[in-house]
Amino acid sequence: MNYDTNFLGKNGFIWFNGVVEDRIDPQYLGRVRVRCIGFHTQDKAKLPTADLPWAICLLPTTSSAISGLGNSPSALVEGSWVFGYFRDGVSCQEPVILGSLPGRPSELANTSKGFYDPNGVYPKYKDEVDTNRLAVNLKSNGEEINPHLSLTLRRSTRETNIATADFNPVTAADGSIIEASDGDTWNQPVIPYNTTYPYNKVMETESGHIKEYDDTPLNERIHERHRTGTSYEIGPLGTRTDIIKGDHFTVLTNDRKVSIGGDADISIDGRHKIYINKSNTANNHYDIQVGTGANINIQVDSGDVNLVTTTGRINLNSGGDFNLKVGGNMTVDVEGNMTANIEGSNTENTTGAKTIRGATIDLNP
Repeated sequence: MNYDTNFLGKNGFIWFNGVVEDRIDPQYLGRVRVRCIGFHTQDKAKLPTADLPWAICLLPTTSSAISGLGNSPSALVEGSWVFGYFRDGVSCQEPVILGSLPGRPSELANTSKGFYDPNGVYPKYKDEVDTNRLAVNLKSNGEEINPHLSLTLRRSTRETNIATADFNPVTAADGSIIEASDGDTWNQPVIPYNTTYPYNKVMETESGHIKEYDDTPLNERIHERHRTGTSYEIGPLGTRTDIIKGDHFTVLTNDRKVSIGGDADISIDGRHKIYINKSNTANNHYDIQVGTGANINIQVDSGDVNLVTTTGRINLNSGGDFNLKVGGNMTVDVEGNMTANIEGSNTENTTGAKTIRGATIDLNP
């Protein structure tokens, strides 16, 4: 049977191993220039990187490879070892990369020769496997060998002894003691990293962004981290720790509901403002309800407590006793009338002089 052999799939399968030397694709297709062993010389004077053919990268079926859908084909870096084939057969001018090849580099980049990263960046380590250190977790006698820099930084910057509010005991006007709320401290959870190869699936970008999906038995974790240290981590018991190294903005266009089954502590170094009903909509109230057997304690260590309404009223309703103790002078300015309705007796004890002034003073009208 006669058929055209100059056709992909009928012209023989010619494969190659090679090293990526350029990834700045002017067509933004994720192509890279590859120097192929046995096909290209190591002498860059005879074959400069710029003269190597562009190789297209084969994407997995989880990427649509059309209209920007799926993952972008731009993960390879200069110095990556790759495997592929030439789709133009013996012409060997249209390489296709099927995958990358990790190894254990025995030397660092020699920028004067081919088959190396011309920028001298990769590989970063000599005589160390290319598998991410977070996935390997190499140990000797129980001690970690060459731990990942991000892990070292996370452990060294862990926050501890974070203070909470401390309400001091107060003696009320009737001599009773208002119960104190002792301030305590809390710690950022210990970094739960305790992986065992090969259970931790790690993705790291060249600038230092990291994702971990760790399936190590009894140490399962999810960790995602920005190069600056902003991150979240979910530990084996489902505990989640969020760390934000910069500002944190949340823009919510609808309702928010939060249910906390335990305690909640907020410690703020700067100011704190709450603005309710900024749209001036009727009945958008701000309600605080405290269940039976608990108090609301407000303490200002050095400053004032200011309670102001610009047009409305201030209503205080005490279901029990009302105790007011003033450490200094007390001044009450009433622009209108003042009425006190007392169903029981009224006793005033004044150790100093007492002055009463009025247009008329009726003691028993």
